[in-house]
Amino acid sequence: MSATEVARDLGAAGDRDEAAPRGAQAPQRLGTARWTQQWTQWTRHRATLALAPAVLYLAAREFGLLVLNWMAAQNGKAVTPALTSWDGQWFLGIAQGGYANVPQSLADAFGRRTAETPLAFFPGYPTLVRWVAALPGVQLVGAAFAVSLVSGVFCAYGLHRLGSRINGGSPRVGLVLVALFAASPMAIVLSMTYSEATFCAFAAWALVGVVERRWVLAGMCCAAAGLVRPTAAALVLAVGLAALVAVVRGRDGWRPWVGGLLAPLGLLGYLGWVAQRTGSLDGWFAVQQRGWDSRFDGGAATWKFGLEILGSVRSVLELGTVWLILGALVLLVIGFRRRVEWPLLVYAIGVLAMDLGSNGLMNSKARLLLPAFTLLVPAALGLAKRRTSTVVVALLALSVLSAWFGAYSITAWPYAI
Repeated sequence: MSATEVARDLGAAGDRDEAAPRGAQAPQRLGTARWTQQWTQWTRHRATLALAPAVLYLAAREFGLLVLNWMAAQNGKAVTPALTSWDGQWFLGIAQGGYANVPQSLADAFGRRTAETPLAFFPGYPTLVRWVAALPGVQLVGAAFAVSLVSGVFCAYGLHRLGSRINGGSPRVGLVLVALFAASPMAIVLSMTYSEATFCAFAAWALVGVVERRWVLAGMCCAAAGLVRPTAAALVLAVGLAALVAVVRGRDGWRPWVGGLLAPLGLLGYLGWVAQRTGSLDGWFAVQQRGWDSRFDGGAATWKFGLEILGSVRSVLELGTVWLILGALVLLVIGFRRRVEWPLLVYAIGVLAMDLGSNGLMNSKARLLLPAFTLLVPAALGLAKRRTSTVVVALLALSVLSAWFGAYSITAWPYAI
């Protein structure tokens, strides 16, 4: 019933009241009851839509943790140490004591440690953890999990907004995009003391700002992402180019200027600080290369790794990593064919170039693909057009595979991810 019809019914009821004997108020009570019922249904519908992104994300992550608990028991490991392992220990150490007081037990990939080694890890995530841990009664590990959890929820709302605003998008597309992200193959790191969840939250909202031409939002979120992960270079490229195009076309006045100028500040600020600490302009890159043999080689190491694994399978994780890389490249091609907004594709290309084009730990390639969530946009657009039952079955299947693969990677797989 529309508001006009409700008003008409109420007006008619009032007219009848004037002619009816005192006490004959049944029509008015009926009209009021129908209006109240409509208002209650509308309120519940709005509340359901508002909570849906968080519920979908948290449900997928909770299922992943349940599978992790089972896998950890099967492999004789405890859940909390698994969720705080490898890079997680570095972030916790920086959060607790700053860069100068990281526990001496932590070392780089070669078992070495210098005063500059901790500088490889960006400060955004551990800083947030330290702030939360300063609250009364909050422990450091609990604070780290809380920051990852809240960041993931914020990311879910950003992805839902992004899926609703893109060409061909809708709230349904947004929800599917949230579910696909939460069920990504290495989504387990979103529940770890890693920085991916926080970075993806800032990146998602930065891209929302680009799509909606809210340039100050885009620039501020991009700058914040630059303090969290080096992957922000891909985001700076996407936001900066989009802002430049807006300036050239004379759109939105001064706002794209501000957004474009804000975008690189976080990344350049931290790299500049490391340069000052190390006495070298390429200080951060030198720390990465010395400690983790990570450098840009145009993809030569990734190509060699892929051929070796396909020719002689050594492990589930390594084979899965190769197939995930191939799948990401296929999704990129589909994104071009579906004419996904070019800033989203630029961001995805940037993430892929940084991941696949660099040497270093091949075991981390699958995890480093997680921020390339815009590759999931064409899949979300296509899946959202299917029947609800098909969507549910597909997402459940993906959630099961993601939960198992993530649990395997930090319980059965013996090396760093």
